[in-house]
Amino acid sequence: MGISRPTVAQLRAFLALAEYLHFRDAAAALRMSQPALSGAVAALEEGLGTQLVERTTRKVLLTPAGERVARRAETVLAELDRLVEEVQAVRGMLVGPLRVGVIPTVAPYLLPVVLPRLAKEFPDLELSVHEEQTGHIVAELLAGRLDVVLLALPVPASGVTELPLYDEDFVLVAPAGFDLGATEVAREALNDLDVLLLNEGHCLRDQALDVCREVGARAAAATYATSLATLVQLVSGGLGVTLVPETALPVETRRAPNLGLHRFAAPAPFRRIGLAFRSTSPRADEFEALAASIRAAWAESGMAESGAAASGVAGPGAAPGIRPA
Repeated sequence: MGISRPTVAQLRAFLALAEYLHFRDAAAALRMSQPALSGAVAALEEGLGTQLVERTTRKVLLTPAGERVARRAETVLAELDRLVEEVQAVRGMLVGPLRVGVIPTVAPYLLPVVLPRLAKEFPDLELSVHEEQTGHIVAELLAGRLDVVLLALPVPASGVTELPLYDEDFVLVAPAGFDLGATEVAREALNDLDVLLLNEGHCLRDQALDVCREVGARAAAATYATSLATLVQLVSGGLGVTLVPETALPVETRRAPNLGLHRFAAPAPFRRIGLAFRSTSPRADEFEALAASIRAAWAESGMAESGAAASGVAGPGAAPGIRPA
């Protein structure tokens, strides 16, 4: 029986299945239906004339042939992606498709400021945005399914180039009746408070925990939230306090009554937001231009006046933590 040449769509579907070993999860990662993914894998098996996966009731296992095809498919698709990137780099600055990953604690606050400027400055840019937690967008970036990501630095992976965009302070959000004394709160005040956190997987949770650990404070063990909006509502209900990035305050406190906002005394805890891309990408100059456009939009929005503007960023790779006095 003859062997037919696989299509790119078939290879992408199979490689996702090889990574997740689950049809539903692989389909979700590719943003396609499960029957479509299953059909693409079946067509690949038929074209190659061999079984690539062993389907069980709980998960998928790769056959020996499937393991070899997965390794080769990863190389083939990586080269195809690199070909596209090189062509786009020759075509011009930020022209054509650009796949951007953004973490949930940045997307709702930064994108409304940045997108109008990008549309005006780069009218031929075809932008697609994917909002996911840090671990997921970094994995997608390294796998070549995203071109660039916006997240809190440093990136928890190697082989990635970081471009700092701006710093923003954390603000202590507490129920309105809390008496915290001075206008600016010392970080040590966290020792006497129950700090509410986001669920596992959010980098903001880890950053808040780092601030707490530095002063020996505890986090409330029984209460977690899946979003900043829920977190702020829990504080409004009197369940504790939390740390909110400065850019999120106007949006997340608007619908939550009975809140008190307290700035930290210097040196205040902060996080650094940046842009990251694969260090092997030939589009480094484009991503530098993208970063410059985001910094300009940030500065023009007025948001930089209350935090640290991009020009004040010390350099790439700095960890979120305590801003020097």
